[in-house]
Amino acid sequence: METRKKYFMECYLAGRKYHDADEVWNQLKVGTVFQLVRDLSNRYDVNAVALTFRAEDGEDYLIGYIPQTENEVLALFLEMGWTEMFECRICKIDPEAYSERQIKLTIKVKKNMA
Repeated sequence: METRKKYFMECYLAGRKYHDADEVWNQLKVGTVFQLVRDLSNRYDVNAVALTFRAEDGEDYLIGYIPQTENEVLALFLEMGWTEMFECRICKIDPEAYSERQIKLTIKVKKNMA
């Protein structure tokens, strides 16, 4: 069996309470996919990587960010145009936890099938 994805990193979603997660909370579950978006205009973090979610209504929502302490290498890949190389999914969700520990993410590298 051929492996199509390789583990890259895990982290918790940062900034969840400051963005749109509450608006789509009932749509978020283990396995939900987020788009990684390089945020070059972020004044708080020069390596900011945002996570967006396309909701059932067809709108994109900013859910939060990759933590500042863990985003440098990922930001570099995204700046180089390798956005489609990554898959980011929720691997754990705990609504009772502190906001910065409610959503845990797994990021994998997808195999180039070309």
